[in-house]
Amino acid sequence: MNEHRETGAGDTVVLKLGGSLITEKDRPETLDGESLADACDAVAAALSEGTVDGLVVVHGGGSFGHHHASEHGVSTTTGTGDVGAVMDVHGAMTTLNQLVLARLHERDVPAVPVHPLSLAARPDGVNGELDLPIGSTATLLEEGFVPVLHGDGVATADAGVTVVSGDEIVVELATALDARRVGVCSTVPGVLDGDGEVIRRIDSFEAVADALGGSDATDVSGGMAAKVRELLALDAPASVFGADGLVAFLRGEEPGTRIG
Repeated sequence: MNEHRETGAGDTVVLKLGGSLITEKDRPETLDGESLADACDAVAAALSEGTVDGLVVVHGGGSFGHHHASEHGVSTTTGTGDVGAVMDVHGAMTTLNQLVLARLHERDVPAVPVHPLSLAARPDGVNGELDLPIGSTATLLEEGFVPVLHGDGVATADAGVTVVSGDEIVVELATALDARRVGVCSTVPGVLDGDGEVIRRIDSFEAVADALGGSDATDVSGGMAAKVRELLALDAPASVFGADGLVAFLRGEEPGTRIG
């Protein structure tokens, strides 16, 4: 049994591992094993060294969830009542979640799954707020575990099941848990301007709107523009960075782009 540990309010770090980082996003259901291993090494080291206390991990869908959602025409704004479509998307995400968990367990990280489809809802429809009960995640944190959530399907009034992005889950968690810091680790070194240079700080979406486009691969959750919009809604400082910045972020630095 994992040793009980109290995590004080404001101590929590929320880390998003992008789907493009941990999977080969242009090849259906293909893991990027090396990138995932490197990310798990960094997480394990940070926990072992005590540079991070309470940690929640969220991972994207990459070539697992996004592939099936795209095939079935399901997105954050278009839902489905087809149970087969729901199970294809959710099944792919739980498969990826198990792969992430397994590699964390190999490094003695006490990671446990929290599946949004089983918890969350949009009771007011596709344009309504996400209702993500936090009790399970918060209690797991207090008991010394590392909850691992992911993009998923979500029950949506008048639409069946739509997609909820990992980025939106990050924002919900960070707000509800009073997170100290938020990090989004992707395949790019930060948010890039029109010349491909890293924008070091973003305080408003309007200032960077022209520079932000969608994802190069199949992505039903909005690409970088959606990430920036979500992170600007946070009170906690957020950083968007590449794999090379993960260790620095977990040490308390601000690699890549600071948002907010």
